[in-house]
Amino acid sequence: MSLDKILSISGKPGLYKIVTQTRSGFVAESLLDNKRITVNIHSNVSVLSEIAMYTLTEEVPLREVLKKVRDKEDGKQTSVSHKDSKDKLEEYFFEVLPDYDEDRVYPSDIKKVIQWYNALQKNDLLSALDEKEEDKTSAAKVEEAHSKTSANPAAVRNVAPKASSSKKGGSTKNTSARKT
Repeated sequence: MSLDKILSISGKPGLYKIVTQTRSGFVAESLLDNKRITVNIHSNVSVLSEIAMYTLTEEVPLREVLKKVRDKEDGKQTSVSHKDSKDKLEEYFFEVLPDYDEDRVYPSDIKKVIQWYNALQKNDLLSALDEKEEDKTSAAKVEEAHSKTSANPAAVRNVAPKASSSKKGGSTKNTSARKT
């Protein structure tokens, strides 16, 4: 499974994997408790493969950040918890990504990265970090579904001409059949 199929859903704890697409969104399965939920297209959803972290020079894809955490921890759970103090989290993150932008990467972002890494490690999904971004279908489906609903429905109108109606009490005679 690639990071294209792993999601973060706003307002929902943990990570989810896409199971199937529905007419009004998709079905996702929680990596925490394996419960399935339906996610509406209007929900705020982030695909992990599309997330990046700010550094002083560029934006580093989350995939690369998680690889660095995996290398630091030798594929095991992180040595810090997402519940640790702000100072401890920032110190840990400096070891992982020394040039991250302190002004734009908040402690809550660091907590999420640590939490997500531990969730991926617990579910044996760290191998997804090594996969190339070849399977864009799930991410593309989510993005396509969002773009379809964000279009103005009033802008899509039936352009077929209206059928002409005869006046009240009038008749529709076939004039080509008249004798002259």
